[in-house]
Amino acid sequence: MARAALLSRVLSRPRLAKGSAGPPAEAAPRKRRPLLPLLGRAVAMACAFAVMVAFAVVLARLTLEPSPASEPLTHSNLRPGDSLRAYLDQPQLRDAVKQIGGNLLLGVPFGVLVPVLAPRARGVLRVLLLTAVVMLTVELAQGAMVTGRAFDIDDVILNTTGALAGYLLVGRRLGRAVHARS
Repeated sequence: MARAALLSRVLSRPRLAKGSAGPPAEAAPRKRRPLLPLLGRAVAMACAFAVMVAFAVVLARLTLEPSPASEPLTHSNLRPGDSLRAYLDQPQLRDAVKQIGGNLLLGVPFGVLVPVLAPRARGVLRVLLLTAVVMLTVELAQGAMVTGRAFDIDDVILNTTGALAGYLLVGRRLGRAVHARS
């Protein structure tokens, strides 16, 4: 009787594949489905592209338009923090907020739109690096070619900080929603 029970238990166990050491593996977990269907992702990317183009036009108008009246006041700043101290030492707080806040806001669209438009640039470091390179290029062009404008490293730092805020607040989630990882 004991032999019959033992034989019954052995026969009822799942069979192992030849050469395997354990029970059969469970089915692989299902891949995550994208949150947005293909058409929705295409529309989201087209909208993001249109917003980025509009932003580029605004950025060019704000930073690359000549300002002949400011020519005697302009000077390049290669030392981080110098312009920030000058802004904060102004008697009108409104002027400091306008300069610092404006430069922060100019970077926010990069943090929001880059993860949507460039799925390979979705990490925080990649977004910051891309923003810094673009803003550095804008500042160099501004300082070299535009009357009444100068290169300012603090502007690059503020723009990149704005991109970080945009990425952390909206861009990371928006990029994941449009481009779900497979």
